[in-house]
Amino acid sequence: MYRVKKVLNHNTIIGIRSEDNQEYLLIGKGLGFGKKIAERVEAGPKTDVYSLQKTTERGNAGELAKSISPACLEIAGQILNAAELKFGNIDRDILFPMADHIEYAIKRVKGNEQISNPLTEDIRALFHLEYEVAEQVVPILKEQMGIEIDADEVGYIALHIHSAIEDEKVSQAMQVARAVRECISLIEQEMGRPIDVASLAYNRLMNHIRYMAARAMKGETLKINMNDYMGVKFPNAFRIAEKVCSQVSRNLKCELEEVEIGYLAMHIERVADEELDG
Repeated sequence: MYRVKKVLNHNTIIGIRSEDNQEYLLIGKGLGFGKKIAERVEAGPKTDVYSLQKTTERGNAGELAKSISPACLEIAGQILNAAELKFGNIDRDILFPMADHIEYAIKRVKGNEQISNPLTEDIRALFHLEYEVAEQVVPILKEQMGIEIDADEVGYIALHIHSAIEDEKVSQAMQVARAVRECISLIEQEMGRPIDVASLAYNRLMNHIRYMAARAMKGETLKINMNDYMGVKFPNAFRIAEKVCSQVSRNLKCELEEVEIGYLAMHIERVADEELDG
């Protein structure tokens, strides 16, 4: 049971839960309609409840809930519901930074400003399922707000969704996407030709770099060392892998384990093989 503290709109209220006397955001169809301060309400099965005690990347949830428009909180809630259907259990606390981003995206469109996201295609490739869910915001914003957002904005929302399903901040996911883009560019430069982005080897390489960067940031280590074998068998791929790992370390400002070089060399060699076979 909740006691109404503030009605934000017909579907959204801030309530105080009787069990712990803490503030929560409640979103549900018609939940706030006709409600008065201090009135008691039940959170039904179709009501989404968010704690306002948490601290997010964009600040305190309670402060954000009071500053973001209720309509944007609802839209972010719709996207999270779609993400939950796709991925199962997710961290719904990402609602507040996602809603904050959506609100600023709307302001940018209305002000004829455009946000640039040079990593949109990389985000779409790396987090393609998250991107598919994020795309659902496009018709919602068009229908509810009369606003059209572009792929760059969708890319940023996809990062928020990724943050909700992985133990990774939005800023970290962006770092990983940037690291992957820079590594692929360096590998192409060293090989002297572009890599076919539609190839299976490219996809494997891209995902390997993604998880390699994530391991580096979390301090995780691979178990088997392939460096000696790869260094002797495929010296050129190994040389390129050394360069790439050195760049990733610099960009992420964290040390990559030497064991990563051999695994990356294996994927680079696969790409080179596939390119030659093609």
